[in-house]
Amino acid sequence: MYPRKKVMKNEATKASLYHARSFPHFHPHLSPTKRRRAVEHVRDCLGRARVSERRACQVLSQPRSTQRRKRHVPSDEPRLLKRIVELASEYGRYGYRRVTALLRREGWTVNHKRVERLWRQEGLKVPQKQPKRKRLWLADGSCVRLRPAYKDHVWSYDFVADRTSDGRGIRMLTLIDEHTRECLAIDVARSLKSEDVLERLSDLFVRRGVPTYIRSDNGSEFTATKVRDWLARIGVKTLFIEPGSPWENGYIESFNGKLRDELLAREQFDTLLEAKVLIERWRRHFNAVRPHSSLGYRAPAPEAIQPRSLASATPQQANEAGVETSSTLTY
Repeated sequence: MYPRKKVMKNEATKASLYHARSFPHFHPHLSPTKRRRAVEHVRDCLGRARVSERRACQVLSQPRSTQRRKRHVPSDEPRLLKRIVELASEYGRYGYRRVTALLRREGWTVNHKRVERLWRQEGLKVPQKQPKRKRLWLADGSCVRLRPAYKDHVWSYDFVADRTSDGRGIRMLTLIDEHTRECLAIDVARSLKSEDVLERLSDLFVRRGVPTYIRSDNGSEFTATKVRDWLARIGVKTLFIEPGSPWENGYIESFNGKLRDELLAREQFDTLLEAKVLIERWRRHFNAVRPHSSLGYRAPAPEAIQPRSLASATPQQANEAGVETSSTLTY
């Protein structure tokens, strides 16, 4: 028979461990790292002399092999973590998936799970998803009724407004190819009229070609008689969405949201010239560098030759790694 004091001591320890097991933080679906911390927390709270590691693991359903396993940190992880933080700082509105695409483009062989783990470990903010909008009904010019099927099938354009630091307004004409997601132009001026729309369209038609359709809202610059007549003579069909239904022009509205979220909301323009320079630089980055989720995290119009990924997670030169690589030109 055990002494009465020892029995009472064991019962008290058992009751304390049972209470720790039912504590909301000790959920059975916690990660191994958090479960290891839970075991150590229980032993620290109840006293390591009273509660052994074996007993705490048994009550908390933690395998002892998992408890004693030392975390292996790959040799390249500090450099990878540093680069993730740099990319997150440079592109403040990018989530870990776009950062993963940028890392792979630089030569890192990493998957999104590892990047997500390091992302959360550093406490980096993942941009919240926008709420879905319900379509009440769709007009013939809607992006759902007519979806782009090939390059230069459907273009869309719209206006975006902002202000310089002196309070004066600026206006931007944004124009994209809905199929490739490429931004064809962003014109910036204090005022833009139908003549400016015609000038930009004529320049793009000469340099790039004529689209089959062009989609827009019912702004006076787009519905002007001279603009519609000129497009009809060239053979471009116009698609107008219903008034007050911007979701029917979803491609350009999505682009305008990215422009405002990633540039306009983060930069303060002192002059019109500064706005033109920074917006054009962002447009080139959007086309050539920025990963696009609907394109498999590729850029709409990359300008660089992308090398085949190497076997290591650390970017290396092909001759240093001792492997033979081939280059693929993406269009």
